[in-house]
Amino acid sequence: MKLTYYGQSTIEIVANGKTLLFDPFITPNNLAKHIDVNSLKPDYILVSHGHGDHVADLITVQKNSGAKVICIAEIAGWLGKQDITNVHGMNIGGGFNFDFGRVKMVNAVHSSALPDGSNGGNPAGFVIYSEDKAIYFAGDTALTYDMKLLEDENLSWAILPIGDNYTMGADDAIKAAAFVNCKNVIGIHYDSFPVIKIDKEEVAGKFEKAGLNLKLPAIGDSVEL
Repeated sequence: MKLTYYGQSTIEIVANGKTLLFDPFITPNNLAKHIDVNSLKPDYILVSHGHGDHVADLITVQKNSGAKVICIAEIAGWLGKQDITNVHGMNIGGGFNFDFGRVKMVNAVHSSALPDGSNGGNPAGFVIYSEDKAIYFAGDTALTYDMKLLEDENLSWAILPIGDNYTMGADDAIKAAAFVNCKNVIGIHYDSFPVIKIDKEEVAGKFEKAGLNLKLPAIGDSVEL
């Protein structure tokens, strides 16, 4: 299983021969200018919530690829109004089996509205079960005790926001890793805007001191999961 980072919260995971793209936000991100959004042809797009820095390229990528979009029911309804019908709507606590594995939608503490002001439903995270691994994509979230519900899931990796201000910062992400009982962490949602700029060396030191394996791949780089 391979993960590629495209900046902010945009990641791609290849699992069981299928490509999953999470929260596509590339063209407005100056840090990802070298990424050609039109080259992305996922089989699935997973959307954690409706904010622009998570859906900016959603329609473009979906129409280029024909990907099935997995998202909360309200975003599924909004996509229907954009003439996108290859959508699988879910809600918090529900799971569904796809051809690459199982997806469970889990709680996130944040807000959600779509760029045109439409209701984005509740923000969410996902647990992906595939290739005998369980991967937690937290989405945009505060630290929440609900994460303790995942401590027995035998997570292989936790993909956590670390940029602070809009989401958890590094200190709370370290607590989140303890809550979900996962020592392997990939950091997301940092550096794209001035208010979420981090000191990577300082953050890496904090995770190392906590006994955690933190990966911060450069934009366009990949990590084997």
